[in-house]
Amino acid sequence: MNSSIVRRLARPLLAFGMAALTSLGALASGLDTLENFVKTAHSGRASFTQVVTSPPKEGAAPRSKSSSGSFEFQRPGRFRFVYKKPFEQSIVADGQTLWMHDVDLNQVTARKQSQVLGSTPAALIAAAPDLKALQADFSLQAAPDKDGLQWVQATPKARDGQLQGVRVGFRVTDKGSELAALDILDSFGQRSVLTFTGFELNPSLPADNFSFRPPAGADVIRQ
Repeated sequence: MNSSIVRRLARPLLAFGMAALTSLGALASGLDTLENFVKTAHSGRASFTQVVTSPPKEGAAPRSKSSSGSFEFQRPGRFRFVYKKPFEQSIVADGQTLWMHDVDLNQVTARKQSQVLGSTPAALIAAAPDLKALQADFSLQAAPDKDGLQWVQATPKARDGQLQGVRVGFRVTDKGSELAALDILDSFGQRSVLTFTGFELNPSLPADNFSFRPPAGADVIRQ
């Protein structure tokens, strides 16, 4: 496996029918949980595993690739994904610029956040300041509870992007709503499932966690 595979594992984070609702109560609970998360989760951090499954080719079984790492965010618009295995890669949003650093290639890509984060899974869980901002870019609908989680289906309103849709799963505890899972489907039929563990709600995070400076000698590509 090489670093290009790692980039494909991370891409669904930035690229980006459900079964009938079981009851009106499920509709309310899923969307209420998302709204509560956006309102109350000012910061957070967790470990994650990610499994990316490509559509099966004719006569072949689907192929999956796995990765793992850590995630933290500070609302609005600051987050860091650090992929540790199988290869190192960082995705950092500092509020103005989205940085992607491929450690293996010593290559950095920099893009303006305002141009890339609107209809993405990152906007759903970390960037948007409130539910109204999310509804400007997504059609939101509660999905049936599954695996002990409350789910929301988010479908981008823009039809020219790389994301078909994303389901967000929350675990509700006495401390509040915890981010538990993202299930992302892109326009090529590739599915990416991120599972979060050890989620910490509203930890105190140093501002430096969301700053990024390209390493010396890195090839920097600005888009």
